[in-house]
Amino acid sequence: MRVDIWSDIVCPWCYIGKARFERALEAFEHADEVEVEFHSFQLDPSAPREPAPMLEALAAKYGMTAEQARAADEGVAANAEREGLPFTGDRPHANTLDAHRLLHLAKERGVQREAVEALFAAYFGEGADVFHRDALVLLAEKAGLEAEEARQVLDGDRYADRVREDAEQARELGASGVPFFVVDERYGVSGAQPSDVFAEVLQKAWEERD
Repeated sequence: MRVDIWSDIVCPWCYIGKARFERALEAFEHADEVEVEFHSFQLDPSAPREPAPMLEALAAKYGMTAEQARAADEGVAANAEREGLPFTGDRPHANTLDAHRLLHLAKERGVQREAVEALFAAYFGEGADVFHRDALVLLAEKAGLEAEEARQVLDGDRYADRVREDAEQARELGASGVPFFVVDERYGVSGAQPSDVFAEVLQKAWEERD
């Protein structure tokens, strides 16, 4: 059985939703027969390449004051902490195209889940740069990719078309935001739902298989 997940590296609810889904999957009786694949979805494809403080970007995008942006992020942080996830508000914000391109390379090399974990942990746990080439190459190595191959991908435009295709597929499925989960190509789950919801959908999809 397959689970497809659309997410963005800088999306805090994607970070939380991934943890909740994985908790449900770990408890699922047939977990070793479930294949998980991540897909690209940029929340802001027009974001600049050069990082700016995340809270400034959040305030500008939603017309918030600095205080409102901080309060909103602290609310998300509380949810992350309840899941046992490290979370820092001192994060940069920039375009995630290169990170997504790297995840497509990781998929081809069989280490996509490791790469997703490395990027989320670095960004939300440490407030690290996940935008510039050298930072991404180091994270690629941590996930099990060859540094030189990662560097070659990032120096060109390889996989950019795959990123756009993933986003288009999500829209065709009716997803207007992320995280978005599709279980066994039949059941859609939108948002960072509680682990119990994911557990129910996994069980239902398994029982209804041919």
